[in-house]
Amino acid sequence: MTRPTPESLAHRVTPATVAAAVNPASTTVAPVATTGAGALVRSLEALGVEVAFGIPGGAILPAYDPLFDSKVRHILVRHEQGAGHAATGYAQATGKVGVCIATSGPGATNLVTPIADAYMDSVPIVAITGQVGRPYIGTDAFQEADIQGITLPITKHNFLVQNAEELPRILAEAFHLAATGRPGPVLVDIPKDVLQSQTTFQWPPALDLPGYRPTLHPHGKQIREAARLIAAAKRPVLYVGGGVHKAGATDGLRKLAELTGIPVVTTLMGIGAFPDSHPQHLGMPGMHGTVPAVYAMQKADLLVTLGARFDDRVTGKLDSFAPDAKIVHADIDPAEIGKNRHADVPIVGDARHVIDELIAAVSSTAGGTDQYPAWWSTLNDIRERYPLGYEEPTDGTLAPQYVIERLGEIVGPDAIYCAGVGQHQMWASQFIKYEKPGTWLNSGGAGTMGYAVPAAMGAKVAQPGTTVWAIDGDGCFQMTNQELATCALEGIPIKVAVINNGNLGMVRQWQTLFYDGRYSNTELGTHKHRIPDFVKLAEALGCVGLRCESKDDVDKVIKQAMEINDAPVVIDFTVGKDAMVWPMVAAGTSNDEIMFARDVRPTFDEDDL
Repeated sequence: MTRPTPESLAHRVTPATVAAAVNPASTTVAPVATTGAGALVRSLEALGVEVAFGIPGGAILPAYDPLFDSKVRHILVRHEQGAGHAATGYAQATGKVGVCIATSGPGATNLVTPIADAYMDSVPIVAITGQVGRPYIGTDAFQEADIQGITLPITKHNFLVQNAEELPRILAEAFHLAATGRPGPVLVDIPKDVLQSQTTFQWPPALDLPGYRPTLHPHGKQIREAARLIAAAKRPVLYVGGGVHKAGATDGLRKLAELTGIPVVTTLMGIGAFPDSHPQHLGMPGMHGTVPAVYAMQKADLLVTLGARFDDRVTGKLDSFAPDAKIVHADIDPAEIGKNRHADVPIVGDARHVIDELIAAVSSTAGGTDQYPAWWSTLNDIRERYPLGYEEPTDGTLAPQYVIERLGEIVGPDAIYCAGVGQHQMWASQFIKYEKPGTWLNSGGAGTMGYAVPAAMGAKVAQPGTTVWAIDGDGCFQMTNQELATCALEGIPIKVAVINNGNLGMVRQWQTLFYDGRYSNTELGTHKHRIPDFVKLAEALGCVGLRCESKDDVDKVIKQAMEINDAPVVIDFTVGKDAMVWPMVAAGTSNDEIMFARDVRPTFDEDDL
């Protein structure tokens, strides 16, 4: 079989497409003698990498010598997990590829969680790991781990570099794979002797990715069929996921929505793709979604699904989800279409191109919100009857929802908000208003506790002129708060709101509802014993520590934090332990069984439709 030439792959992938994805100013570099480590660092420079997050160790140490003189900024984290999440936050805040570096063995395995997190949420990162020398691979050498095999199911692709000459090509391919098509993590594992060996570096390399050809433009027939279903629908919904963000398609989405008058729901990963304040926005669907969004999807006769994947947290019990709806499913990843729900009209393509072509196809029949008067009358009635809200605690404690609501109102829609995972994540998605894309970062698919602080660090490095808040729980915060030392030393002034309810809050909520209040191993001691004392901990890590325990002080403390811009700030918001996230669809149940509060289910009249 004849090996494809670079010229034969020109329609698929070229150095120019890599440059366009990660560094429009990429230039040609004449051959120069160097080591494998030098070739690695020079490749990163040629790819336009501005910053890398990592920790040196034995196997990767040769790479850190040329990095010492490089224009690539290296940020020394305190744990490799922090490096991975920081790379993710950087990528989510910029759309560029994030980079993290670790040594072999435990250094590499500490990256597994952030790699899995990036894979689930389609975030473009490149993880570079050191490996034991080639003669020692497979011998259980000191700090050896088969990180290529370990990460095979959670990377878009991964490489074990066999010789120094192929480093520039592999790095260029890794960045191209991470950034194009459905974005995702790529791992490059480099044996120590490859880093130490002599080679010749030149740029750009000839890439070799036969078979990799993401479909960007949808098939015209499928677009026409989707437009036909839209024209015939009486109760359509635009079901919008994170793929719209990835494609940079938010402007087109708004145009399509306003042109057709179709209501919009945005998933947890799609928040910010459509303004929360827009009258056509019904909110987030799913387990802790708004009643109007959940109702609309259940009663829809058509779901136009754009860059979403019918995740179980959206659908609830799958066989009862949107039972009467035809499905138009558009995604750049063909593997997602039909995976969980049959698609009546499958559309493979980049969301931006899909939306643009849908706009053209429906323009002649679109009638704005006047096209669905009965549907909108019903949805507006549901919206009025079941607005998002919360009850003030009867024991006088501070309501966490109030804290987060005031934070969003005081800080405003131009900030970036990074959330950990749990109750505070859901409240942050509900009670902060997101008007712009790229302002809401969180771990959606993997649900990774410990995501918020390092991701906020990465986002702040990416957008130094933007205010970045990490909204964390006392459980999440204790998993990765060591990266605040990194922030303090590196001049990365993030702000952290710790929603401290003294418990693993979401687990406690489930124990309240489904385990008869048997609170097994959910109390953390941050209330009863103040271990740790978050204010003292913040100060020990080089940050400003503040505490707020009463409703009267919330605004004052937030404003105080906003005035501090030369150091990281941590606020310990000591809140009540019994607050719950509502609405809620219990796991494994139908969206029809949504609870508006404990034992309270919305009632829909038969004439709602």
